[in-house]
Amino acid sequence: MTETDRPVLHLKDASLTLNGNTGPVRILQDISLDVSRGETLGLIGPSGSGKSSLLMLMGGLELATGGHISALGQDLTAMDEDALARFRRNHMGVVFQSFHLIPTMTALENVATPLELAGRRDAFEVAQAELEAVGLGHRAGHFPAQLSGGEQQRVALARALAPRPEILLADEPTGNLDEANGAAVMDLLFGLRDRSGATLIMVTHAPELASRCDRVIRLRDGQLAEPEVATEAAE
Repeated sequence: MTETDRPVLHLKDASLTLNGNTGPVRILQDISLDVSRGETLGLIGPSGSGKSSLLMLMGGLELATGGHISALGQDLTAMDEDALARFRRNHMGVVFQSFHLIPTMTALENVATPLELAGRRDAFEVAQAELEAVGLGHRAGHFPAQLSGGEQQRVALARALAPRPEILLADEPTGNLDEANGAAVMDLLFGLRDRSGATLIMVTHAPELASRCDRVIRLRDGQLAEPEVATEAAE
């Protein structure tokens, strides 16, 4: 199998069990899934079905308690937290519903920080260019509290995509936005993904967002619902 043919993400019987107040709680059970290079994959399903948990497993932000997960041919289940953090820094971008911007840093500094951590000497030049790409070049010196929700999410998109990750994970990227801002961020997300060629895996409740993905998978009660569907709307 060539590097091009190899799945970007490969999950085999991946499971996640966490300890709750009344004992172990099964969050995900026996998830087997391949994601192809350059694919856009939507994860949908009812609240509590395990969508965000599955995304976190794919990014090594949660550690599987069973099964196997590999990304770009690397075994995530064999890595410790430091190795996972390095892998994400070098290969992944993550966008959360609640933005996760550093409040004491300007928009420019928020975007430049992961580039600086990766040793990029041109971190601020690249960060400025990424802010320009999302229409916020003129807001580079503003702090998150001085930005609207839509602007904060655009900064988060610029930060995630500035290092040119091979894998982009998005957890309800329009969930905290009104309809107009959500539509604008949605267009930006897919436009930036097309420009970078990243593989995009996205959790969403928005049918119009799911319908733009190459493939949509529904979860229910911590398992993949059968069969997989192409454009089924989220609940």
